[in-house]
Amino acid sequence: QVQLVESGGGLVQAGGSLRLSCAASGRTFSSYAMGWFRQAPGKEREFVAAISWSNGRTAYADSVKGRFTMSRANAKNTVYLQMNSLKPEDTAVYYCAAGYGSSWPRLGQYEYDYWGQGTQVTVSS
Repeated sequence: QVQLVESGGGLVQAGGSLRLSCAASGRTFSSYAMGWFRQAPGKEREFVAAISWSNGRTAYADSVKGRFTMSRANAKNTVYLQMNSLKPEDTAVYYCAAGYGSSWPRLGQYEYDYWGQGTQVTVSS
């Protein structure tokens, strides 16, 4: 079965950086897109970034463009989210997701089939 395990969350001051990791297992992911979503207290879950496992193309929410970078390490079946210049409004639980198929970009939650358990990111002002 597919498992997605996030790590790397924590508490950081505004302006700081964190790198989230998502280790995927249970199948070959070359035909999948991977995404990061986040959910702040009292808010809807929202798209952050996505990457195509096959060709590495990426997509980002406007709110994180230029600050966040998503990448993949094929040999490790792991995707990353490098978050720089963090702001208090980036505080949320961050979720990794995997969606089968070649459609692009993958911006909606409904386009993903598997989800991790989430990792908390807290940015203090």
